[in-house]
Parts: sequence; structure tokens; C-alpha cells
Amino acid sequence: MNELFLAINKFFENVLFFDIFFGQVEGTTFPFVVAWLIVGGVYLTFKMGFVNLRMFKHSFDIVRGRYKTKDDRGLITPFQSLSTALSATVGIGNIAAVSIAISWGGAGAAFWMILAGFLGMTLKFTEVTLSVKHREFLPDGTIMGGGMEYLSRGVAQKGMPRLGKYLAIVFAFFMVLGALGAGNLFQISQSLAIVQTHIPFINEHGYVFGLFMAFITGLVIIGGIKRIAHVAEAIVPLMVIFYLLMVSWVLYVHFADIPHAFGLIVSEAFHPTAVAGGVAGAMVQGFQRAVFSNEAGLGSAGIAHSVAKVKYPVRQGMVSLYEPFIDTIIVCTMTALVVILTGTYTGGTEALDAAIAAKQGSVITSTAFGSVVSWFPNILGIAIFLFAFSTMISWSYYGERAWVYLFGSKTSIIYKLIFLGCIVIATVTNTGLMVDFSSTLFLALAVPNIFGLLLMSGDVREMLTDYLKKLKSGELDAEAIRD
Repeated sequence: MNELFLAINKFFENVLFFDIFFGQVEGTTFPFVVAWLIVGGVYLTFKMGFVNLRMFKHSFDIVRGRYKTKDDRGLITPFQSLSTALSATVGIGNIAAVSIAISWGGAGAAFWMILAGFLGMTLKFTEVTLSVKHREFLPDGTIMGGGMEYLSRGVAQKGMPRLGKYLAIVFAFFMVLGALGAGNLFQISQSLAIVQTHIPFINEHGYVFGLFMAFITGLVIIGGIKRIAHVAEAIVPLMVIFYLLMVSWVLYVHFADIPHAFGLIVSEAFHPTAVAGGVAGAMVQGFQRAVFSNEAGLGSAGIAHSVAKVKYPVRQGMVSLYEPFIDTIIVCTMTALVVILTGTYTGGTEALDAAIAAKQGSVITSTAFGSVVSWFPNILGIAIFLFAFSTMISWSYYGERAWVYLFGSKTSIIYKLIFLGCIVIATVTNTGLMVDFSSTLFLALAVPNIFGLLLMSGDVREMLTDYLKKLKSGELDAEAIRD
């Protein structure tokens, strides 16, 4: 099984992630796809007039239900859509991926993660707006949205239907594989690594953990998006608050060293230590792990947001601004501070060195918490379980929608069974390989998706301009329903 994943991972690396020659610094290569994400994020941020800053307060008003109208169409509320999307992003990536980025890219990788989160807000806004605009209401009562729809429909409206269809098929294919990889295999492999440290029986019988996770995940995903949304709405706020309380205690204990930690983050972003592999190494690790965590630029979150009850597509796009902000700028940054303040990212013990080599980020973070309060790793184990579970149920839906796009709604049960089977498979495969395999499949989504975002960015800009005119004139306030 490991040989199969290795072969697939190598194939995608060779085909999609060739290194751009000007990115080689101190022996570190700069993947094309990372440059593609940066270019897309910078371009859209300027084209949308820094919507990620200007509309932050307004998006909060939308989330709390101030702008509901009688013309809203969808299956779930904007907040439930946000919770579902956050359950896919606020997960083990915030715990494991951050530690991996800093361990392999140095403290400066955190700086590039924060920048990626800022640019990711605009990427997310653009793709979610397009997802709602081009969503399709199916006869079975479900809604088809996300990259598959806006790539096929939106590009077709630009006079290139064949190109749009090709991009949509490629995107859906990568989405299915990404859901099975990053949304499933990675979540299980990372959570298994931490559970094994607390339960000796699982250390010898990992498949038992896999069967348990498959069972409880199946109970939720078989019920479809409404059940997933209700579960996400219940556990996402709880698990985020739960985790941030733990982080806050660590920061309190190391309060005096926080300025120095931020100093390291900034200084090593441009003058990294040798282990970081130069500026390119820190930047690559930061952007890769940030995207792995917040999914901005991948087109995945649009699937969850496309079912939201909204009248204006751009309105749900504004709601999505909170995803990269909460996920990366807040949660990932706080995890980075914990790892940097405690020094676990540098290794130093046999267990830590082994965890870094195997890319077991959850173990690195757990050790960081344990260095402050001995029983914190036990609490973190619960948080990791919740993070993995919430991410898996959301990504199961993302992959299922892509599968339906490719093969039809009647075959969706086949995908769900494959998804549940992969949970067990993840307990008997190599953890380090899971990280590489998942990252490759994840980032592959950005290639067709950002191309489509750039092609249709003018449409989003027009919708945004029109919406802002209505907001300024008071028209949006007048049509809102007051509870």
C-alpha cells in the first residue's frame, strides 16, 4: 500500500509541481503551484480593492443574520455554511501542519503562513462568490456547487465551454482524491499518532481506531449535508474555544518571551536559519501548510457555501472571509507561537527528532503543550479527535459532490463506502508518506481553480461593485427581514 501511495505522489509531483528555476535558493526548490497561489492571491486582493479588510465588519453582520431576506434560496443558513466550511479547515492542519511547517521551514514559516492567510481571504471570497452564482439546484433536492460548477458554467459563459468542462473534470478528479487523502488519510494518520501515545492497545491494533472512526463518521455522512451542517454547527465553536483556551495558558506561562517569538518569526522569514533551507524554504513551507489548513485557492469551501440561504452571491463570499482569518491568522498563529516558545520544533530528543523526520506534527505540538502542563497532551488528544472528525465529515461531502459530478448521484453511496474504507487503510500506512501524498493532492486543486478565478475575476468585481452601491444607498437594509 505504501508503494502505491509513493508512486501516485511521485507522479503528481513530476506532472504538476515542477520547480521554477528562479526559486532555487540554498538548495531549496520553489514549486510552481506555490508561486501560482501567491500570484493569484496578490492579483485578486488588489482587484477586489482589499475586500478582505474593507468588508470584515459587514460580513460579521451577515453571519449573525442581520441581512436575511424573503428571496434567500438554499438549504442551510450562512452561519451553518461557515461552520461546515470551518469544520473542514479548522482541524488537524492547525495542530499538525503548523508544526511540520516550522520544523521544516524554521520560525519564519509562520510569517508566510500569516501572509498566506491574508491573501487567502480574497481567494476564498472570490471562489465562494462564484460558487453561489453558478450553483445548480438538482431534482433530488440537493445543490451542486463549488469549483466543478463555476469552472464549467462560468468559463462557458466566457465563450470557452470545452475548456470549462475540461477544467471542471480535472478539478472534480483532484477533489475526490484530495478528499480521500487530505480530508481522510491525513486526518486519521495524524490523530492515530497521538492516540497511540496514550492508549497502548491502539499502538498494537491501530485498525481498531480506524474501525471506530469509520463507524461514527458513517453515522453522520450517510445523512447528507443537513446532518453534517448540524453536527458542524454544534462542535466547531466548541472545539475552537476549547483549543484556544489551552493555547492561551501556554502563552500566559511564556508571556515574557512572546515579543522574542514574534521577532524570530519576522527575522527568520527573510533571514532564516540554515535548517530552514533559505527564504524559499520558509516561504514554501509557510504557504503549503497554510493552504493545507485554510484551503484558500483550492475551490473546496465553495461546495459548503453554495448551499447557503442567500440572495446575493457576493454576500456569502463575504461570510467566507472569516475562514482564513480564524483558521490561519488566529488559530495557526497561536499554534506557531506555542511550538516556537517551547522550542519543540528544533527537536533535541530522540522522540522529537523521530516525530519531525516522520512529519508527525501532532506529536510535536503535543510535546509542546506537555512541556507546560503535564496533562495537557491528554486534553489535546480529545481536541485532535474532534478536529479530525469534523474535518472528515465536511471533506466527505466535498468529495461526494465531486464524485456525483463525475459519475452521477446514484453512485454516491459507492464513494461514501470508499471514504469509510480509507479511514481503516490510513491506520496501516506510513504517516510521513500520508503528509506528502495529501499535500500533493491538495495543492493540485489550485492549478485549475485559480486559472478559473483569474478568468472570471471581472464578474466578481462587477457583483461586488453593484452590491456595495446597494449597501451604500440603504437598499440592502430596507429589504432585510428583522426577527
